[in-house]
Amino acid sequence: MNTVFKNAKRLMEDGSLEQCELKVEKGNITTIAPIVPENGDDVIDCNGRLLLPGFVDVHVHLREPGGEHKETIATGTKAAARGGFTTICAMPNTNPVPDNPETVVELLEKVKQNAAVRVLPYVSITEGLKGEKLTDIENLSQMSVFAFTDDGVGVQTADQMLEAMSQAAANGNPVVAHCEDNSLVYEGVVHQGEISTRMNLPGIPSVSESVQIARDVLLAEVTDCHYHVCHVSTKESVRVIRDAKKAGIQVTAEVTPHHLLLNEHAITADDANFKMNPPLRSPEDQEALLEGLLDGTIDCIATDHAPHAESEKVSGFRTAPFGITGLETAFPLLYTYFVRTGKINLKQLVDWLTIKPAGIFQLPYGRLEEGGVADFTLVSFDEENKVDRNALYSKGKNTPFHGWTVRGIPSMTVVNGDIVYKEDAHD
Repeated sequence: MNTVFKNAKRLMEDGSLEQCELKVEKGNITTIAPIVPENGDDVIDCNGRLLLPGFVDVHVHLREPGGEHKETIATGTKAAARGGFTTICAMPNTNPVPDNPETVVELLEKVKQNAAVRVLPYVSITEGLKGEKLTDIENLSQMSVFAFTDDGVGVQTADQMLEAMSQAAANGNPVVAHCEDNSLVYEGVVHQGEISTRMNLPGIPSVSESVQIARDVLLAEVTDCHYHVCHVSTKESVRVIRDAKKAGIQVTAEVTPHHLLLNEHAITADDANFKMNPPLRSPEDQEALLEGLLDGTIDCIATDHAPHAESEKVSGFRTAPFGITGLETAFPLLYTYFVRTGKINLKQLVDWLTIKPAGIFQLPYGRLEEGGVADFTLVSFDEENKVDRNALYSKGKNTPFHGWTVRGIPSMTVVNGDIVYKEDAHD
């Protein structure tokens, strides 16, 4: 059945809003123009809501296989759909790790059977994420995988990263890095700063991140590898990436909503819903991240959606796992506290969640165009809502934003022409 979406608005290149009607046939957008429905067309009234390209998140954790008590492919992708995300890229810190063809095939089959949105899996750089032996990058590159990463742990030796980049570049794949020098982490659980001192908690210094980025951009220059930096959190990291781009090195970077919205002073109690890696940094770091986005040093926004069971988070900062959920709250939070306050405009925010991440990884998504894939989300700006951790579709309720007031809630999400989320239709 063909579907016509009427009475919508569309965000134009100049940031203006324009009336929009759109027709979907066989998973593609065939028409963006006034449409007279034909017999048999399904007509959906968008009630004046904004129709945006489906969001693209290049950094999520779905936990399956091995961590199904935290999240599953089914629950994580339903959460993504509710948040307006139509393409997500799943990190490989699962059990087993997707580090060989057999495991990758099994993962792709699980995705095919259970995913509500498009899932592009990462493959690990090293076997078992142990940092000891490289995976068979050449053979794995021939499979339907997104890129190579050991996210969750930094690749500790320069020679291993050099070899990984060389092989990845030879096979046309990016290397995506969680940057953290373990020799400088000191078993920290928060940023090394005012709050770590006040709460007597071991701190993670900023240099543990930036020093590894500095090493890696030089290795990327030598190998001509596309090098992507995960969840940038410090002003020094922004400076290193900015300088590398000026030098013509093929480096891209992402920042999370929580590092844009929060700094270490948001931590007022031993509440591990505020524990993430990298940690919430100083106000100066927070300011530098926004500046980096605005000047193009940082290319896109990614949630680093990292669900955990409630029983794992109640133990406090010293022993709870790192990570917070993010798929369902990202757009409303950023719209409410950045667009509505005038810090950025709506076009910038949408680009950082759609065309920018898709573009840096050469994905054919993140756009609304005739002939393109019918991935989009309808967003309502009329109602004010509060973030309710207990109402999240994700199994993980570990959010620091519980109770925050937001606008800009996705009300419908469409992937390949199929409605995968509709407001108030949760089973």
